[in-house]
Amino acid sequence: MKETTIYDVAKEAGVSIASVSNVINGKGKVSAKKREEIRKVMERLNYRPNVIASALMGKRTYTLGLLVPDVANPFFAEIARTVEDRAHQSGYSVIACSTDNKEERIERYIRLLKRKRVDGLIIGTGLGEAGSQALQAEKAVPVVLIARGSDALSAHSVLTDDRAGGAAAARHLLGLGHRRLAVLAEGAQVTSSADRVRGFRAALSEAGVELAEDDVIICETSVAAGERAAGELLRRAERPTALFCCNDMLAAGALRAAKRSGIRVPGELSVVGFDNTVLAEVTDPALTTIAQPLAGIVGQALELLLAEPEEGAAELRRVVMAPELIVRESTAPPPAADSRA
Repeated sequence: MKETTIYDVAKEAGVSIASVSNVINGKGKVSAKKREEIRKVMERLNYRPNVIASALMGKRTYTLGLLVPDVANPFFAEIARTVEDRAHQSGYSVIACSTDNKEERIERYIRLLKRKRVDGLIIGTGLGEAGSQALQAEKAVPVVLIARGSDALSAHSVLTDDRAGGAAAARHLLGLGHRRLAVLAEGAQVTSSADRVRGFRAALSEAGVELAEDDVIICETSVAAGERAAGELLRRAERPTALFCCNDMLAAGALRAAKRSGIRVPGELSVVGFDNTVLAEVTDPALTTIAQPLAGIVGQALELLLAEPEEGAAELRRVVMAPELIVRESTAPPPAADSRA
């Protein structure tokens, strides 16, 4: 069977070869309507540009790499899907890699994706010295950091204001009357979690409420880890009346620990999460959480990433987006005897 060529696409779409080429390469003045018509013809004829030949000539492969800690984490699963959907609209495919925040895997994936000549990398995982060196080795590739910044690499970044999110969680709980609070956080290598704790602690301090060091429990990012850590807090003689969890997975674990201990949420314990993933809506009770503007983060990241090959060495940009408190059913005033307003 004869392979479809760019000439076949141009003839079928009733346009010039140059117009088809412009759509493939994301260049030129082609109207949105005509661009969509050409893409539909390409799909109908099953036309695929020769990306290997294009890569060897130094042109785009229309492939992006995405590094996240764990695609099983609902937040990063939603990032991966949003990146894939938005990239597809621009004619790009996405290779997603789970790093488990392990430096060796990060370095290996970066080198692999560079060998595959991806046009750019979106990195949402912690990045240390080895990963940064892998990015800078040989031919450079455009990079945008999302969700987490990095002191080891100079790159565009699109981040949520994690400190503001932590502060919003604290003010919400303080406003309800809570004074005995605790936190479930990820390790220090997860900079976003560390910033959320800083924001939470600062807002409490402003209100004259101190958070003791043993009121912050560090744990792995999983529902099971959240359940274990929350269980430890809830077994204390003077247990907290409210928990701030630095992601929704930990918060879901906290809800399970409370249920297993016979502690009513929100009657005896309030729980706040972070991320506003699908978990926040399916837990019982539905979870009060801090929402990250996922669509905005991904849109900004792709705009910076896809523009960079055309603009060359552009000035680095750091975009910080505001989080939003989403109040659901897992927070309420503490029992009267435990309120110390």
